Parts: sequence; structure tokens; C-alpha cells
Amino acid sequence: MMNNALRFPEVINQFNAYDDTDKLQGVSGEISLATLSAITTEISGAGILGTYNTSIPGSYQSIQQEIPFRMISEEYFRMAIASKQVNLTLRSSIQYVDKESGGTISSQGMRVVFRGRPTAYNLGTLSQGSLMNASITLEVTYILIEIGGKTLFELDKLNSVFKVNGVDLLEDIRNQC
Repeated sequence: MMNNALRFPEVINQFNAYDDTDKLQGVSGEISLATLSAITTEISGAGILGTYNTSIPGSYQSIQQEIPFRMISEEYFRMAIASKQVNLTLRSSIQYVDKESGGTISSQGMRVVFRGRPTAYNLGTLSQGSLMNASITLEVTYILIEIGGKTLFELDKLNSVFKVNGVDLLEDIRNQC
């Protein structure tokens, strides 16, 4: 692998989506990843000029992940069981360019894993010669992001795990409780 300072990411070259059982062929052309918003509380008091908000490490508001489908299908309904935890893995290839060589292209794998239960179903629209643009929304309780096989982000709401760039930010808190 070349020096990371001499290369920069350009594009997602390809990606595929997988559930517990299969590659989800042709499910979607694009998946917008969820937004994570930390739970915060307002701090004020003696010795503080005014107020400020502080975040609680590892604590995030409800995380909604929409999974778009070109068409409703068997794969759609496999994810639609409200009592079942959905495991969704997105595998992609990040294309990099090497600045020192004048543009040599390389790639590195990225894996994003979501677990959650479905909370909303958009069955899409029926129109002759068109896509349905259906979707399922998951309430996410687990997220993992790996690049080049290295875990860079892991949040497991149900097991009090929060790791960023390999650092377990809740280890001390779990040991204290």
C-alpha cells in the first residue's frame, strides 16, 4: 500500500448490498447513509459564561436508515418482517489517485454494516415503463464501518460499544458501571 499522504480518494468505483442470505442484485443504484446526531445536554452554572451543549459519547438520537429498492421484490419482503433484525452489508471499492505518480489509480475496500428493525415501508409507485422507487426504513441499533479491513467506526446501541478509529470510547464507562 502506498503512503496515504500521497493519495486521495476520488470516487466509489462499485458497490453491492447484501442481506443475511444473498447479494441483493439490482436493488438500488444509490443508498444515502444515515445521519448520526449525538444526544446533547445544555451545560450552565457557576464559572461558565452562558451555556453550551455537550454530547454524550456513544449516545445518538434515533438513527433511521432508508434502503431504496427499484422494485418491490422477494428481497424487499425479506427485510419487511417487523419483529426481525435486518442485517444489511454494503461493500464498496474506494478509488484513490496517487499524487506523486501523476495519477496512478488504486483501490481499497470499504464495508458498512447496519442492523436494525424495519419501521417504515414505502411501496413506491406503479407507472408503465418506470421504476417503483420503493423503500424500507430501518431503526438502526448497530453500525460498523471498515476501510481496508480496519474498523474505523463501530456503534452498538444494545451492547454499549462505541469505537472510533480503533479506540473504545466507552471501555472506562462500562468498567465503572
